[in-house]
Amino acid sequence: MTAQQIADALPSAPPRRTLQYRLRHLVDSKRLVMEGQGRWARYRVPRIVEAVGMAAGRTEARGVGEALLPLSRSGADIQEYVRRPPEARKPVGYDRAFLDSYRPNESFYLSPTERKHLQEVGTPKIAEQPAGTYAKQILNRLLIDLSWNSSRLEGNTYSLIDTKRLIDLGEEAEGKERLEAQMILNHKDAIEFLVGTAKEIGFNRYTILNLHALLANNLLADPDAAGRLRHIAVGIERSVFHPLEVPPIIEECFDQILATASAIADPFERAFFVMVQLPYLQPFDDVNKRVSRLSANIPLIKGNLSPLSFDGVPRETYTDAVLGVYELNRTELLRDVFIWAYERSAARYAAVRQSLGEPDPFRLRHRAALREVVGTVIRERMDKKQATAHVGTWTREHIEPGDRERFQETAENELLSLHEGNFARYQIRPSEFAAWQDAWSR
Repeated sequence: MTAQQIADALPSAPPRRTLQYRLRHLVDSKRLVMEGQGRWARYRVPRIVEAVGMAAGRTEARGVGEALLPLSRSGADIQEYVRRPPEARKPVGYDRAFLDSYRPNESFYLSPTERKHLQEVGTPKIAEQPAGTYAKQILNRLLIDLSWNSSRLEGNTYSLIDTKRLIDLGEEAEGKERLEAQMILNHKDAIEFLVGTAKEIGFNRYTILNLHALLANNLLADPDAAGRLRHIAVGIERSVFHPLEVPPIIEECFDQILATASAIADPFERAFFVMVQLPYLQPFDDVNKRVSRLSANIPLIKGNLSPLSFDGVPRETYTDAVLGVYELNRTELLRDVFIWAYERSAARYAAVRQSLGEPDPFRLRHRAALREVVGTVIRERMDKKQATAHVGTWTREHIEPGDRERFQETAENELLSLHEGNFARYQIRPSEFAAWQDAWSR
């Protein structure tokens, strides 16, 4: 519940500040859990956390209703430390040596066995294809999964079904903050950017700054801060970590992170490196963890490996893992989360692709062209006669002679098969589709 909902439910609500003080006290004493920040803050009773002894010194942590996430002994030690009250933890600042000591292809956060295992589970059984092909094949599912899970890890309260309706139909959920819808739609735009420009993206300023701009769109107090490195001091709520505050050094470390990531050969080590180092630096005013989660997908998308959607990752465990990096410069708990989450994602998308069947290589090759020509017909509200003429003219001007006949037939079939459940793949808004249907049915 929100603080306002709690106040409304009380027979005699105290003053606003008194209520906030009491809620904070209950959170600090672990009698309540606060999810989200500021206007998004929600309060709930703590989930029961179970620790089940396992072989080889491992434990499993889960909240009620959540999946089991196996923790290594060192990961469990980190979790135990960061769950102590802040006053019982040692205040620390940014340690440049944590970044400087990493040497690409000499230092590793993931062991050889772990990297080999991830390669085995994450490599789909497909022929060699252009960068981003695998992600494009499962894009519709990836947009919903990754947008929802990454937003959920930030405290967003949209359900999976709410997210699907928002992405597919543009319908916001009733009773939810508009900022929550904005966060999810920003994820959708950012994922489409990564998948649609798979050949061009990489660990460079163009990619990461634009990725931040997309994820932070309309969410920051300073609109100019989207896509710009941080010039202000920031704090981490409920953490004793104090991020770097000197803008020239932030910029220097940011460029060093990009250069180091670019030099790492193994795609999984590269993905995990940015999940560790980008949030630790806090290079942006906000949205740093979201940037790191989507950035981790860059080498996976480019390498036609299974993407990482963070399916089922318990939010509290993920937060603990990031705090372990901030406060201890230790990566074991985040590594446990990364490997477990990737195994789940790889299994999920292998099943998704199998259910989709083998993609039509002709449609795959002309995907962008089909999106353009069909989208134009809808946006310009063409009737059947106008659409036939437009598709024919466009095909003659843009498609190679040997493919023209089949392309025109495919485009016309797409128009005939459009309905309210599948038009979103052409990046059409519901209002545009409704207006086009009126013209189409005349």
